[in-house]
Amino acid sequence: MSDLINKLVVASHNEGKVREINAILKKQRIKTISLKKFNINEPRETGLTFKENSILKSRNASIKTNLPAIADDSGLCVPVIDNEPGIYSARWAGKSKDFSLAMNKIENKMKTVCGMGKKDRRAFFVCVLSLYFPDHNYKVFEGKIYGHLQFPPQGNNGFGYDPIFVPNGFVKTFGEMKYSFKERISHRAKAFQKLNKYIKKI
Repeated sequence: MSDLINKLVVASHNEGKVREINAILKKQRIKTISLKKFNINEPRETGLTFKENSILKSRNASIKTNLPAIADDSGLCVPVIDNEPGIYSARWAGKSKDFSLAMNKIENKMKTVCGMGKKDRRAFFVCVLSLYFPDHNYKVFEGKIYGHLQFPPQGNNGFGYDPIFVPNGFVKTFGEMKYSFKERISHRAKAFQKLNKYIKKI
């Protein structure tokens, strides 16, 4: 691996997300530093896509620390409610980051527009990673995983919407799966697989 990337700023204050990213990058022997340690705020997510918001965050971190920075923008998309919450997934949880509130909001919104049959419950997670360098070059990597939603939420593992998402081919929610297993199949894992291939080439 090139010395170009031996230290990365993880451009997030979300401790669950930072833990997942640290665990994945550790395998590449890359030292990671949380944005929190620099006392730098995350920028407002004004983008209209996962890609735009991801780049906003990685650019902000890289410019302010003069180090390569990685950011992920991810979310849950539910087709029957026009792919909401989508890029607003975190914001649906409010300032207190109460995802039980956000999951209830999804369930209630689904009930108003559909019969909650199997097809109505289809959903997918998206993760867009951006790797931004101080010279303003950047790369973007995307991962997705498809499945369905189940209510009430099950499991205390993971974070965010994990307790209501069951990936295709499985019967357990992300919230019920061991992290060591989830990290091999998740949308974030798929995006990182693409990132890892890129890192090995440079």
